[in-house]
Amino acid sequence: MDKSLIRNFSIIAHIDHGKSTLADRLMLATGAIDERKFQNQILDDMDLERERGITIKASAVRLNYKANDGKEYILNLIDTPGHVDFTYEVEKSLRACEGALLVVDASQGVESQTIGNYYLAIENNLEIIPVINKIDIANIDLGIVKTELSEIFNFKEKDMILCSAKEGLGIKDVLEKVVEFIPHPEGDDGAPAQALIFDSKYDTYKGVVVYVRVVNGILKENMRVKMMHGNKEVTIEEIGVFRPEAEKVRELTSGEVGYITCNIREPREVHVGDTITDAAHPSEKALEGYRQLKPLVFAGVYPENSGDFIALREAMEKLHLNDPSFVYEPESSQSFGHGFRCGFLGLLHMEIVQERLEREYNLNLILTTPNVSYRVTKRNGEVMEVESPIQLPDWTAVSKIEEPYLSVAIFSPVTMMDAIMDLAKSKRGIYQESMYVSDRMKVVFDIPLSEVIVDFNDMIKSATRGYGSIDYELKGYFPTDITKLDILINDKVCDAFSCLVHKERSYEKGLALVSKLKELIPQQLFEVKIQASANGRIISSAKVRSVGKNVTAKCYGGDISRKRKLWEKQKEGKKRLKQIGQVEIPQEAFLAVLRI
Repeated sequence: MDKSLIRNFSIIAHIDHGKSTLADRLMLATGAIDERKFQNQILDDMDLERERGITIKASAVRLNYKANDGKEYILNLIDTPGHVDFTYEVEKSLRACEGALLVVDASQGVESQTIGNYYLAIENNLEIIPVINKIDIANIDLGIVKTELSEIFNFKEKDMILCSAKEGLGIKDVLEKVVEFIPHPEGDDGAPAQALIFDSKYDTYKGVVVYVRVVNGILKENMRVKMMHGNKEVTIEEIGVFRPEAEKVRELTSGEVGYITCNIREPREVHVGDTITDAAHPSEKALEGYRQLKPLVFAGVYPENSGDFIALREAMEKLHLNDPSFVYEPESSQSFGHGFRCGFLGLLHMEIVQERLEREYNLNLILTTPNVSYRVTKRNGEVMEVESPIQLPDWTAVSKIEEPYLSVAIFSPVTMMDAIMDLAKSKRGIYQESMYVSDRMKVVFDIPLSEVIVDFNDMIKSATRGYGSIDYELKGYFPTDITKLDILINDKVCDAFSCLVHKERSYEKGLALVSKLKELIPQQLFEVKIQASANGRIISSAKVRSVGKNVTAKCYGGDISRKRKLWEKQKEGKKRLKQIGQVEIPQEAFLAVLRI
């Protein structure tokens, strides 16, 4: 295939700036889908994506476009997510492209992830086309948006494309600019095959479906290939492209994007970032893979029914194949039995993984309180990463504890800066700098990750009436004063509720947990005592009264001593029950604690 007629590009933007709608319009304009089959977010094929209105997985599609110069081009488009928790998806996709459309909402202007994704594209040496979307909205000021793009990214006004993906305005201009401005892929069809695995998924009938970008050489049907990372040889059974449905082709040449299947049934045998080469004439060196992302949030995931443990492990293997930023390892709990300690890039990522496991693999799960990873230095000089309260060594053996801090950039209208400052300081934020970005303010704080992961983004949105946005990156580990907070139920530690918190917050958090559990734990036949303990000291306590049972109901008349004897017998029975009885904790209690 003529390389000069191929264009590989991605769509990147802040969340809700119109990437998926623009992708829909590009497919409609090039005839990849017709008006009868058209629906919004056509590339977002997961139910979760449609329900939440966000893109979770990057999607690839091949478009045929006849340009003004009379030539027919092949455009390989990859739509990407916008939320900061799915930056890894963006990074993977950009490695398979030569250019990107940077989409900016005309009513919102440049936001945090616009800047983050721009620098990701620059790091991958991509040509970037600025697209101002949603120009159909009334009362927008295009001059301000153009100024922001010029000042922040040094774009020239003549290179900016104005469009409305919703109304279909300016779509032809976008396609012409892609053909004119984005370079065609380089590559040598005669060289030994080199193809980058940039994504994969599991199919019940075909096994692992591997998404590839061919850099050099040719991949053909029935060809024997080798995965250079795992040193595994397989035979290509099917080869194809997405238009957007899967369509078989005979071969993929250098510069093309498509998929292959090799009847691989073990998900762990395929690694994103690996290089596929010809087994008979292998390439001398592998392509540069992807950087390994470190999870930021950790939580225990357990099956409600202990018999589902094997099914959960298989489901996690298949999900990890589709989402390499999700990591897991086995662990056991006194409360829940066998499960997994899982790492996520953020709280939204955790929610999405939980919902995908429950929906796609029909599992009922319990998640423990999310924690971040702390760095503990022991008195003997040993340094260890602590991801759960159970791993924390005895206090007498600890020299110092460090917690991860994020550099958090907050973009907000100038009039709302007081609320932003108060909120950041309440989260133990340390002020770094502030600057004007056109008519808005960018303020940077160093904030502990544990304070940011749960609800900070929602609080920023509330404080700024929806106009604020945040972007963050890991800054490093800094000393902190952390304590282990345990919840005791009838003097037994319930490890599912244990968490690591800053000493200043231990009383506040302990009181909130005890109060919530008192509401949610149902009455038993015996009294239930709920306590919060920090550093071996009880800091909060509550009791759930036992169910009242009238044991003297059948005593008609007679001496009072008969009733007293029955009451004493009941009291002894309840005391014995309290020693051997198991407190039933409903699933809602675990979910409610997650939200505190």
